[in-house]
Amino acid sequence: MAGSTFGKILKVTTWGESHGPAIGVVLDGFPAGMELSEEDIQIYLDRRKPGTSSVTTQRKESDTVQILSGVFEGKTTGTPISMMIRNEDHHSADYSEIMNCYRPGHADYTYDQKYGFRDYRGGGRSSARETACRVAAGAVAAKLLKVMGIDLCFYTAAIGDVVIDRSRFDRALIGNHPTNMPDAVAAEEALALIEEMRQAQDSVGGMVEGRIRGVPAGIGDPVFDRLDATLAQALMSVNAVKEVGIGDGLFSSLRSGSHNNDAFYTDEDGIIRKRTNHAGGILGGISDGSDIVVSAYFKPTPSIAQAQETVETDGTPKALFIHGRHDPVVVPRAVVVCECMCALTILDAMLANMSAKAENVLRFYQH
Repeated sequence: MAGSTFGKILKVTTWGESHGPAIGVVLDGFPAGMELSEEDIQIYLDRRKPGTSSVTTQRKESDTVQILSGVFEGKTTGTPISMMIRNEDHHSADYSEIMNCYRPGHADYTYDQKYGFRDYRGGGRSSARETACRVAAGAVAAKLLKVMGIDLCFYTAAIGDVVIDRSRFDRALIGNHPTNMPDAVAAEEALALIEEMRQAQDSVGGMVEGRIRGVPAGIGDPVFDRLDATLAQALMSVNAVKEVGIGDGLFSSLRSGSHNNDAFYTDEDGIIRKRTNHAGGILGGISDGSDIVVSAYFKPTPSIAQAQETVETDGTPKALFIHGRHDPVVVPRAVVVCECMCALTILDAMLANMSAKAENVLRFYQH
C-alpha cells in the first residue's frame, strides 16, 4: 500500500492495522546524539490513548511503546528509529456484521474500489488507531524542537457549536479536562453537548487549533513545498479532518487587503516584527518569525448506534446498526495527533533549511 510515508529529510513510515497484533512507526533521518527514552514518547501516547475519559471510546489500550532500534545507551544513533505498540484490546467480532456492507462515512467502499479487498476489522489501515504511530514519531521531533526553544500549544477550540472564548484562555486546562479546551466555561458546555449526542446515539465534530511559537523566519520552501502546504498536508492526512486553516484561514477571503495585510515595524531591539498576524506566521510559504497558527476541522465520528441506510457489497439495501466501542467525538484525542504531525513537519522543514545558504554549508564543513 503506497502513501504510508511522510516527510522529505525526516521520513515517517507507519505500519499495522487496528486489529492486528501491533502497530508501529519507523522514523528515518533523525539526527544522532539526542537523549531519548521510551518515557519521553509515552507521555505523548498517554494523551491520545483510548479509555481515559467519558468522551472517548472505552477500548482499553495501554499504548505502551517499545523502541526497537535507533537508540543506544540512551541516545539516538542517526539510524532509523523503529517503535512498536501492541494491540491489546481488539474485539474483531464486533465487526462481523459489516464485513459485507459499507458503513456510511467510512472508507469501506473506497478501499474496496481501490484494492478489491479490505480489512473490515475496525477499518484496518484506515482506522484512527494508526494515529498512535504518528504520535510516537512526533514525540521524538517535539523533544528536539523544545531544546531549540520552539513551543507547540494545541487545544480543542470548538466542539459542535460550542466555541472557546479566547479571553478566558487557560493553558493549564489543556490535558486536565476531558475536552482539552482551554476555557472552563466552554469545556463544561461541550461536555453537556457530548452527553446529549451520546443519549441520542449520535456524535459531534469540532475544531483543533494550534500555535507554534519560536520558529525562526526563513523556514519552508517556495512553490510546492511551502510550509503552509506541508502543514496542510500533515493535518489533512489525520483521520476525520475535512478542512485546514492557516492564520485567519477562510476569514481572510472576506476582508479587503488593507485590513488583512500585516504591517511590519522595527521594535526597540531592532528586530523586524508584524503588528498583526492574520497570515498565521507564514508568507510566501516561508515562516516570518511570528507564531504559526493552524486549525483543523473534524467531522462527527461516523460510527453511531442509530440505524443507518446502506447497501451490501452486491448492492442489496440494508439497515445497518453499528456495534462496538467508539468515540462520541474524536476532537479531544486528536489534539496531540495534530500537534505531533506539525512537530514532524516543522522539524523536517528546519532540517531541509540547513542547506538553503552556501554560508551554512561552508560554516559546517570549513575548519
